[in-house]
Amino acid sequence: MEEQNIRLAIDRHWAASAAGDQVAEHEIYRYDIVCEYPQSGEVIRGRSNLQALRSHHPGRPSGFSVRRIVGKVNLWITEYVIIYEGNRVYTVSIMEFRDGKVSHETQYFADPFNAPAWRAQWVETGAVDHI
Repeated sequence: MEEQNIRLAIDRHWAASAAGDQVAEHEIYRYDIVCEYPQSGEVIRGRSNLQALRSHHPGRPSGFSVRRIVGKVNLWITEYVIIYEGNRVYTVSIMEFRDGKVSHETQYFADPFNAPAWRAQWVETGAVDHI
């Protein structure tokens, strides 16, 4: 039952994020959440700081699409795509839950890149869902 509740909370979280609902988006987090952005080396401590950081983002997303959510017990991973200023950013969120709320989240952000020609014989192109 706990996993069902967590999955519902994650679904509400991403729907609120896509809609730009800052209050509902941050209900999933514990007050003492630690959120890490490894690529920039930033650590955000506390729900109020995380919400403030996101609400002051200068480039509001113009698109948002969840590709996949997988998880079990207290560890859940979401792959999604955000469009900032016309550019797709492929994102992975790793959420760790404690007492039904996210206590730790790590987010990775990646820009798309062109597939190198040397591996064309082994791959398909255009297979990734785009929004």
